[in-house]
Amino acid sequence: MPEGSDERKEAGERSGTARKITFYLPGMFHYHGLKGKYPGVSVTGSRCTLQCDHCRAGLLKGMIAAEDPRSLLEVCIRLKARGHHGVLLSGGSDRQGRIPWKPFLPAIEKIKSETGLYISVHSGLVDDETARGLKAAGVDQALIDVVGDDETYRRVCHVPFGVDRIRASMEAMRRADLALAPHIVCGLDGGKMGSEERAVRMIATVGAEQVVVVSLMPSPGTPFHRVSTPSAEEVARIISCARELMPDVRISLGCARKRGDTAMELSAIDAGVDRMALPSEEAVTYARRRGLRISYQRTCCSVSLDLSRDAW
Repeated sequence: MPEGSDERKEAGERSGTARKITFYLPGMFHYHGLKGKYPGVSVTGSRCTLQCDHCRAGLLKGMIAAEDPRSLLEVCIRLKARGHHGVLLSGGSDRQGRIPWKPFLPAIEKIKSETGLYISVHSGLVDDETARGLKAAGVDQALIDVVGDDETYRRVCHVPFGVDRIRASMEAMRRADLALAPHIVCGLDGGKMGSEERAVRMIATVGAEQVVVVSLMPSPGTPFHRVSTPSAEEVARIISCARELMPDVRISLGCARKRGDTAMELSAIDAGVDRMALPSEEAVTYARRRGLRISYQRTCCSVSLDLSRDAW
């Protein structure tokens, strides 16, 4: 049993409140014959200029392509008709780490008004104008990857600048009153841990509604295909750091992580996550045994809208 679990349970019992955890099924995945109701859509198809070492645009290939505003609107109308709760809009970045949102803003506004879908954007780097435009168009939340040091950011993500651009983007979205769900990739530096705690501290300084912790997935066709991934203990340490610095912020163990690592899931529960994507049966059983109130939701784990139920 992960260290500290008895103490956490006893503290909850003394306070008279049962901690809650929600398990999530994102739209790009199948789980026991079910599929999530929150698909990803790429506004650049599989094109990405940066070609970061951990991805090489591989994540975009699993998304629905909608490379012009009309296609994006049509795709989202179809998704609504099929019963989806919302959509994650993403795309490949240019050399400056930006996704071309401006031409799509009128379409996003129509999607929101005509379908009511909950809309997340994997934003990339943004300035004040773009952040305000996304907010005005009806985007509900922005996801952004946060790296803690300049050298790793430049080397792995191939950008010609440092992490001050990430901080500036988060600050722009905060000024625009756009709900922020930063993501931290543990082991981004070729599987090695290094600046993840600094990324947590950056987020804590700027502020966020939610933090999503994920772990490097060695993907075929990338330079990191055969690297070792962070241990369960290393990932749990970052979650614990986030929980300590941001006690009132929702914290998730996201879907991007090594499959089958149940130790990571159990350690994440004890480190304080409120949410977990793609849980194993062992994680669900463990949470139940620890006395947590369990619910289930078929969206990305970052979605603030509560659509949870007692079963999938």
